Amino acid sequence: MSKNTKKILFISNITNKISNFSYPSIVAAQSLGYEFHLAANLSGFTDDASQYSVTLHHIDLERNPLSLKNIKAYRQMVELIKKENIDVIHCNTPIGGILGRLCGKKENVPKIIYSAHGFHFYEGASLINNTFYKWAEAKMAHHTDAIITMNQEDFKAAQELRLRNDGNVYFIPGVGVDTAAYQLSKVDNVDIKKSLGLKEDDIVLIAMGDLIARKNYKASIEAISKAKNNKLQFLICGKGSELTSLQQLVKKLGLESQVHFLGFRKDVKDLLNIADIFLFTTYQEGLPRSMMEAMSAGLPCVASNVRGNRDLIKNGEGGFLCNPNDIDGFAKAINLISTNNALRKEMGLRNLESIKRFDVENVKSEMKNIYEKEFTL
Repeated sequence: MSKNTKKILFISNITNKISNFSYPSIVAAQSLGYEFHLAANLSGFTDDASQYSVTLHHIDLERNPLSLKNIKAYRQMVELIKKENIDVIHCNTPIGGILGRLCGKKENVPKIIYSAHGFHFYEGASLINNTFYKWAEAKMAHHTDAIITMNQEDFKAAQELRLRNDGNVYFIPGVGVDTAAYQLSKVDNVDIKKSLGLKEDDIVLIAMGDLIARKNYKASIEAISKAKNNKLQFLICGKGSELTSLQQLVKKLGLESQVHFLGFRKDVKDLLNIADIFLFTTYQEGLPRSMMEAMSAGLPCVASNVRGNRDLIKNGEGGFLCNPNDIDGFAKAINLISTNNALRKEMGLRNLESIKRFDVENVKSEMKNIYEKEFTL
């Protein structure tokens, strides 16, 4: 690289590999001649960054905002910015977003961009979220030249913030998903179902994600119970702190033969292709990748009516949206879709069409447009 080559520092919290989270930014920045640096907690990184021509920097970032390690991370980041003479910071995630902007301000970085993957203040959030976090984002906006949002509620909220130098607010359709990768033509449904102890004529529901309170798997399990249909089989892919309590709930409701905790799976694409319905009763989302993957596999969705989910589907079209605590509503929606093959197919085809907007190729193009505009301002 020439000594005059400009540099962008992409900041995240914890990164294990180069994924769609950073890839559109890598492609966009490099196409404009920028040297790409990625800073994150890389303690679990397993990818080969050299194939992307990316320079990695380990920073001792912690997700917990109260962790004292983030003080060390702040110092590490300041030294990195000084050493590399960074021209642009593009920070992501709550901690990466705060530290990145504070470090950028201290070192007078010319351009600071922040991607909000889901503000912590939103419709239906707690009082502390809608006061403290809103105040914090308003303060941080003064050190931000551009904010990139991924759902319409955040886009509108960001437009009310006062950015540095009257900066810009953008909307892009998430981090992107490779839609074609989830449309598998050669999946042996019979063998996969048999390996999971399922029958060929079972109606398979699936969910993916961390087993944490925010994901509200409790409502999904209670809805399966309420539906009173022995043909329903619910696959839960993921690990997390709620596993034991959820297993206890399943036992209490007598659903041991219908709810299956599969843990972390590497064959999610195959599982999506044997499933019939995506069930997602989460309390909070930015723009859920798991739902985008399910839509890419042609599944109808039964989901909570929250920010992010309603950006992806309209109620009654690609699926049904219910209040996160409306167990009766979820059960009714599950029964309606599971007993109507034509409706299930129609909703799945609608989702295959609507998800095209969120394809990673489209996101790469939109990210390049944003960078072109911001880097020349």
